[in-house]
Amino acid sequence: MDYLDNLEQRSLYIIREAYSRYRNCALLWSTGKDSTAMLWIARKAFLGKIPFPVIHIDTTYNSKEVYTFREMYEKEWGLNLIIAQNKMAIEKGMGPECNEKSECCEALKTIALKKTLEENSCNVLLAGIRGDEHEVLVREKGISRQCMDIFPDTRNMQATILDMYQSEIKTDNRLRIHPMIFWTVTDIWHYIKREKIPVLSRYFAHSGKRYKNIGCEPCCTPVDSTATTVKKIIKEHEDIRAAGKNGKTAEPEDAYTIQKLKSLGYM
Repeated sequence: MDYLDNLEQRSLYIIREAYSRYRNCALLWSTGKDSTAMLWIARKAFLGKIPFPVIHIDTTYNSKEVYTFREMYEKEWGLNLIIAQNKMAIEKGMGPECNEKSECCEALKTIALKKTLEENSCNVLLAGIRGDEHEVLVREKGISRQCMDIFPDTRNMQATILDMYQSEIKTDNRLRIHPMIFWTVTDIWHYIKREKIPVLSRYFAHSGKRYKNIGCEPCCTPVDSTATTVKKIIKEHEDIRAAGKNGKTAEPEDAYTIQKLKSLGYM
């Protein structure tokens, strides 16, 4: 078993165990590379057919390519796709161009997600968060009281199980599980290359620019790049690491914004 096989098996185990203990799961899919890799592994975990809903938070500010990609693979992979929207906020004109980022994200993402989880009775959410992307989440790794209910014999658990839970107990009694928390961005791209996982073309360079993150278009800024293939993206990340930039190849999100959204119930 090579390095990628080991990562895959750890994530497979977490996803299967979560579903075996809590049937009311949902998987969060942004159509980005990380959540699509997690979705790919979830399909493997259940022989191609995911037995729980897949949720896409639609702020209405995604690129056209995101919607095309979502519709294509919803059909091809037979997903039970649920679109989460805060229609009231959208109708009132809430958006990144007119509102503060945290305010907009709370309205169009957090509230939309919480409402969707409530309407579909989902108490366990699988999210494709990487540790090198969200350091504020990594600092909270541990076993919550809810985790003890699922895995009471913690002494005999694989160490990786500890990675899937957040230490805080949510007031809405929902459990967040992060099956990809021990992956790095380079791991993700190596896995995408090996498995031939489809990804959005926005990740590849066009006219010397490419996107490293997928989200609301007004909030995403392309970076200088000549990486037009997965292999070249991997090389780009390896070059950054070799240059000694703190050993990091990820693009960490703003810690304050993430912490504030988490306190409100997002991710």
